[in-house]
Amino acid sequence: MDIIFLHDYKAKTLIGIYPWERIVPQTIQLDLEIALPSSRACQTDNFEDALDYAQVVQRINAILSHHHFSLLEALAEHIAQVILSEFHAPWVKVSIAKLGIIRGVKKLGIRIERESKDQIKYIS
Repeated sequence: MDIIFLHDYKAKTLIGIYPWERIVPQTIQLDLEIALPSSRACQTDNFEDALDYAQVVQRINAILSHHHFSLLEALAEHIAQVILSEFHAPWVKVSIAKLGIIRGVKKLGIRIERESKDQIKYIS
């Protein structure tokens, strides 16, 4: 399986359950690992056979700027489902952390892994 990754992406977004979290953007750190639908780009060296990670980042930016999530878990799930459905990835790992939100804790967050429904059919 070929995987592209995006690590240490930092962005500000509104996230949380407390009233102040609905008006004060917080910095989050996002890490992604995305299984490629095929390894064709490795053989052809053709951009059309590759996953355009700039589009992935652009899509995540749109999610962060247009949606408010109460929980990191919900944001991670939403991003995972977008990657699976819009970018046709067979598998994705999403890690999201809030930075410096609790005294003495550098970051805290969630990590999830999801497979596309099509991939599950092939495994069964």
